[in-house]
Amino acid sequence: MSIAVIIGLGNPGDQYAATRHNVGVWMLERIARAAGGVLKAEKKVMGDVCQVSIGSSNVRLFQPATYMNESGQAVRRMLDFYKLQPEQMLVMHDELDIPPGDVRLKMGGGHGGHNGLRDIINHCGKEFMRLRIGIGHPGHKSQVSGFVLKPPGQAEKQLIEAALPDAERAIEKLLAEGPERAMHFLHSSD
Repeated sequence: MSIAVIIGLGNPGDQYAATRHNVGVWMLERIARAAGGVLKAEKKVMGDVCQVSIGSSNVRLFQPATYMNESGQAVRRMLDFYKLQPEQMLVMHDELDIPPGDVRLKMGGGHGGHNGLRDIINHCGKEFMRLRIGIGHPGHKSQVSGFVLKPPGQAEKQLIEAALPDAERAIEKLLAEGPERAMHFLHSSD
C-alpha cells in the first residue's frame, strides 16, 4: 500500500514552533515549501492540510492542530475523512533515542515513550511508517519533558537541519520506489 499522507507531529502555537518536539513539523513545512504547497486549517480534520505532488506521487500533507499527546484524535479523524488506512501514512516525529543529525525510517513498532506516537497507536494501531528525526537524549528520563519543549542549542540545530535534505530524498524514494529502497538510501550512508 503506497503512502497517501505525510504527517508532521508537533505542538500548535508560536511558543512551540522552535522546540525539539516540533522537528516533525519543521520537516513537513520543508516538504510543503519544496512542493509549492501551503498548509491551511481544515476544521473537518482537526489540522492543517494541503495536497502536493512529490515526483509522480500526489500526497496530502497534514499537521494535527491538537497538542502532541492528543495527535491520535486528529490523525484518526483525518484518515476517516479521506478514507485512508493507517498503512498509507508516514508520521514524522522527534526521536530521543537517535542523536541529532541522524534520521531513521521504519515500519510499525511501539511508541518508545513518545506521547504523540502513543496516542496515534491508541487510535490507529501501530502499522504505519515513521520518519524518526534524532534530537538526542538529555541523559535522564526525568529531564525529557523539559528537553523536548525547549529549542535545540545552535550546534544541535545545525546537525538536525543538515539531516533534513537526506530525509527529504528518502521520502521521495519512499514514494517512488517503496520502503526498502528508501531505508537503504537513508541507513546506508552511515
